[in-house]
Amino acid sequence: MSIARASIDRALITWILMLGCLLGGIWGFATIGRLEDPAFTIKNAIIITQYPGATAEQVAREVSEPIESEIQKMGEIDFITSSNKPGVSRISVNIESTYDGSELPAIWTKLRNRVEDAQRSLPPEAGTPIVNDNFGDVYGVFYAVTAPGFSDAEVHEISDYLRRELLAVDGVADVAVAGLPEEAVYVDARTSIITNLGIAPDAIAAALSTTDTRTEAGSVTLSGQDVRIQAPEGSDTVEEIANLTIGVGGDVIDLLDLAEVSRSRVTEPSQIIRFQGEDAFTLGVAGKADLNIVDVGKRVDVRLSEILRDIPAGVELHPIYQQHVVVDEASNAFLLNLAMSVAIVVIVLALFMGWRAAVVVGVTLLLTVVGTVFLMSVFSIEMERISLGALIIAMGMLVDNAIVVAEGMQGDMSQGKTARDAAEDVASKTQIPLLGATVIGIMAFAGIGLSPDATGEFLFSLFAVIGISLLLSWVLAITATPLLAHYFFKVGTGEAGDQYGGPLFKAYRGILSLALKLRYLVILALIGITVVCYIGFGQVKQQFFPDSNTPLFYVHYKLPQGASIHRASEDMAVVEEWLKERDDVVATSTFIGGGATRFMLTYAPEESLATYGHLIIRTESLEQIPELRADLEEFGRNTLSAGEFRTERLAFGPGGGAPIAARFSGPDPVVLRRLAEEAEQVLIGASDQLQDLRTDWREREFVILPRFADERAKAAGVTREDVAQSLQLGSEGISVGLYREGDRLIPIILRTETATAEGIAHLADLPVYSAAAQSYIPVTQVTDGFGWEAQNTLLMRRDRVETITVQAGVPAGVNASAVFGEIRDVVEAIDLPEGYKLEWGGEYENSTKAQASLGKQLPLSLIIMVLISVLLFGTIRQPVIIWLLVPMSVNGVALGLLGTGLPFSFTALLGLLSLSGMLIKNGIVLVEEIDLVRAEGVGFRQAILDASTSRLRPVVLAAATTILGMIPLLSDAFFASMAVTIMGGLGFASILTLIAAPVFYYSFFPKERRADAKATA
Repeated sequence: MSIARASIDRALITWILMLGCLLGGIWGFATIGRLEDPAFTIKNAIIITQYPGATAEQVAREVSEPIESEIQKMGEIDFITSSNKPGVSRISVNIESTYDGSELPAIWTKLRNRVEDAQRSLPPEAGTPIVNDNFGDVYGVFYAVTAPGFSDAEVHEISDYLRRELLAVDGVADVAVAGLPEEAVYVDARTSIITNLGIAPDAIAAALSTTDTRTEAGSVTLSGQDVRIQAPEGSDTVEEIANLTIGVGGDVIDLLDLAEVSRSRVTEPSQIIRFQGEDAFTLGVAGKADLNIVDVGKRVDVRLSEILRDIPAGVELHPIYQQHVVVDEASNAFLLNLAMSVAIVVIVLALFMGWRAAVVVGVTLLLTVVGTVFLMSVFSIEMERISLGALIIAMGMLVDNAIVVAEGMQGDMSQGKTARDAAEDVASKTQIPLLGATVIGIMAFAGIGLSPDATGEFLFSLFAVIGISLLLSWVLAITATPLLAHYFFKVGTGEAGDQYGGPLFKAYRGILSLALKLRYLVILALIGITVVCYIGFGQVKQQFFPDSNTPLFYVHYKLPQGASIHRASEDMAVVEEWLKERDDVVATSTFIGGGATRFMLTYAPEESLATYGHLIIRTESLEQIPELRADLEEFGRNTLSAGEFRTERLAFGPGGGAPIAARFSGPDPVVLRRLAEEAEQVLIGASDQLQDLRTDWREREFVILPRFADERAKAAGVTREDVAQSLQLGSEGISVGLYREGDRLIPIILRTETATAEGIAHLADLPVYSAAAQSYIPVTQVTDGFGWEAQNTLLMRRDRVETITVQAGVPAGVNASAVFGEIRDVVEAIDLPEGYKLEWGGEYENSTKAQASLGKQLPLSLIIMVLISVLLFGTIRQPVIIWLLVPMSVNGVALGLLGTGLPFSFTALLGLLSLSGMLIKNGIVLVEEIDLVRAEGVGFRQAILDASTSRLRPVVLAAATTILGMIPLLSDAFFASMAVTIMGGLGFASILTLIAAPVFYYSFFPKERRADAKATA
């Protein structure tokens, strides 16, 4: 018994299946995890090592090199980069894309072991390397907190309270706080007094270092019990620190007599954050993995509303980004789009097949979608942008299965067959071809979904959801559709005449008959059109991932190296004031000294740099961004000409960085800078579509060099370290202890009273303490003055080799791929000295890697697809006919994208794969139908005409419903190019299926064609 007949005979089982899909789908919608973007593992760890006093080159050579050399022994490493600044090494370790998230914990353990081994090779002055493998954590509920009028200590108390309370919310994994005011206790020593008394800086530092240390005081035995002795409490107020005493030559001197003690903000904070121009700190909340972020976010909102009643008036929380709100809106928009798509399907089917067929196919489609959501929840596939898009992509193929069965049963039943006989007859002809075509459609996406890199991980849910939905659509098409048809379709008398005798069918039959007669002209025309369309496709703009549809964009601003963070802050304040006057700006968040906490998976925070300013600007709608962005760029570049001012749109998917990037690697920094300058010059001449040309090494920075007089210093008993200590005391100061306030540790900084003076004149007057003479000596006696030198203070390395990257952007709306094509040859023509090399980065590298990874998987998918098509027919000619149609599917795509001006993005590639699957499926069913009609004894030419005519309605209806179902996606930035690809491509593909496939079939069987001609002569 066939499955289709059994679905009617054993209706209870079929009803259980249908109710299971419906009720399971309702449960799935309620329980499925929801995210904004699919989770992909950021296979990256950061290693920070402090090396105080070292230059950038010394840091690179003495710290980064030993650590990198040890790390490189790991087989899991893809590449290593490092950023070397004076006193700090920052190494970024990138793991091969073939390792998934479950393997990373073991890899990070190996990495820590390697770093520990490397630590033995580091200079003794270097600090312990800190490995951060949580670099990819996402804090999707992201707030700015303002507390005007509150002291810095009170702001810290507020932040501690908020963090503590939010960590207790169910589902919250972590809460990150950034931008809190940084304080220090400054001890400003009076130079004249300590010089006259001969008090060594170390003596003051020693007294301050023990102000509030935790010290054991032992224990005593009392009545058989050990009783612990509590050590005396330390100085826990600034006043008590100021009242410390220092022993000097047998005398005790009050610290207040030597120095002024005060508590204030640090002079050079690591980061400054503002919201709407007001001082703020940020609060980022990360949900636990695999939980519904919408539910977690709502619980956080509820708790925050409760907390706000308990915290002081004036403290306000301002949302910068609320992932749960975005996800909830996206899910609701999807449900609306889905409802619209199903409604369109039902309306179109009702117009062309009657309301009964519309109900049958519409219910099957609805059951397929809700059943897919049920299985997604079972297999822990979250509802996010890609998985939701997969359902839309699959819509055309989902409809096709049900239409083929419903249309076939409707025709048979109108001729007098019972529902059972019609179901068995249609299923026996179509169920295997439909299954084969369905598997081929799934395999078209296997190369993307099974790719091991970040793009493949990002798009895995696409492959999984399409696989689930298409297989389920086939199951329901041969079970639910026959049962519903049994209830809704009427059995005719068989006297209705030819069911394909209508004017549309007659017109198509006439056109096809003429095409068969003029087959060679038709084939030549198809080849000519395909060649022209491929040439046109070469003119289509290329894009990796499209811009996001979240109404956010960024400003990046960098002053020359060495500029103060306060100068960057002042420049950002100018931009903030300008933005306040704009009605199209909803909110502005400002970050100086570094990027924001990672609030989106696709957001990559910039490395901490005092000269860096960053704005996150929210508008009311996407449509407002282009004009605002253009005006802001003009204002920023004209007003803040001292720095590099550029804007950036938020993009979907992995990738990021400058659109155009050329990396030069080699041993000599001087040569590398010369190559970078030459590259900038040729880039300027090669294209007028480049902007913001820059290098990641930034500018050289002036450094003050004291000329140490060895002979005089030896005679005075002064070492280089003594001179360095004196200069540090006279400038930034030296951290000599910690002041405890609750769980805060506030540094105590010793410096001279002239430390805050501008310029360098006061440095010449600094005294240097000589331990040998136990007195102070003017710094001028042990130095020959001060000199200047321009140094590299930001050295980048890649795989242990100095590497400078020339970066450039492109104007808004300009395609980076096209600009890259203009400049590539001129840059590659630069004469590189021996030992130097050029590599391309940017969007070219990202897309090339993604395509290369896809290319590794595609051959296997292609082989399986071809093998299935061969096994379906058991011959070679029929599969060749079908596969000849695939290259022509680009024709409609090229026309659609050129007509709309949209780029061919990665999502458009997904649409092209979906289109190929639909085309192959239609081709398989059509060719199979021709074979079946021929097997009934119908003449060769007649069989082609009859079979093709019988497939006209299913092909046209599937195409029409799919094309119209894509209309809601045209307004979605992420899916627009994919929708146009499917709409344009499917329109043309329908012609290929209905005209080209029969013509190819007629041409590929010359013996049968001649025999048929003789028989009809």
